[in-house]
Amino acid sequence: MVAEVLERGVDMKDKGSSGLLLVYEKFERLVEHFEVFILSISVFAMASLVIVNVIARTFYRSIYFAEELTEVFTILITFTGVSYAVRKARHIRMGAFFDAVPYKIQKVMIFIICGVSGVVMFLLASYSYSYMDQARVMGHVTPALRMQYWYTLIIIPVGFFLAGVQYLRTIIKNISEYDVWLSPEQQGEYEAEELAHIAEEYGSAGEKLSKELYDGKDETGKDVSDDSEDEFDT
Repeated sequence: MVAEVLERGVDMKDKGSSGLLLVYEKFERLVEHFEVFILSISVFAMASLVIVNVIARTFYRSIYFAEELTEVFTILITFTGVSYAVRKARHIRMGAFFDAVPYKIQKVMIFIICGVSGVVMFLLASYSYSYMDQARVMGHVTPALRMQYWYTLIIIPVGFFLAGVQYLRTIIKNISEYDVWLSPEQQGEYEAEELAHIAEEYGSAGEKLSKELYDGKDETGKDVSDDSEDEFDT
């Protein structure tokens, strides 16, 4: 009886943990889609605004709020990109030195790098929130559009905080995994993974061609053995 109760309790605990993990993963995907959406829209809008402003200035006169909106888009791209760069391991690091040291030193270094960087990100998030709140209290407005200036600063503490969370996730990932992870979603260098992916594609294509030659037929069912014999005869 007691064993059955304990077993049911363990099963419920496992189901609860898996449910929380599923919610967490969905939330992370949502945050990532939000970052990609903000970056894409901001880059497109800023480029379009600059082009339109150049055309307008050439034929008539400049758009009076173009510089202001460009500043807003720059802030959005910069501080949303901070979190996205940490998520995808695109942030600046001493890659040449890091890759040259043994595995154990790499493991220790990644903990130190992520720990220090995460603390700095959370501190910057706190300082930037204080600055944003001060701008809100003082009622600063933008000169052209006359909107509240602190609206443009909201993304700064949010971006720093999300970057700190990504560093924390990287630490957890390296604790739970044996290999060294540069970010919670990136294990090795981007270029190395791209080369591995290309090599895998070419490898599968080579295996497919070898199978076709071995069977004597290609994808369309055409007999290729005669063609290969003719090539050898020539």
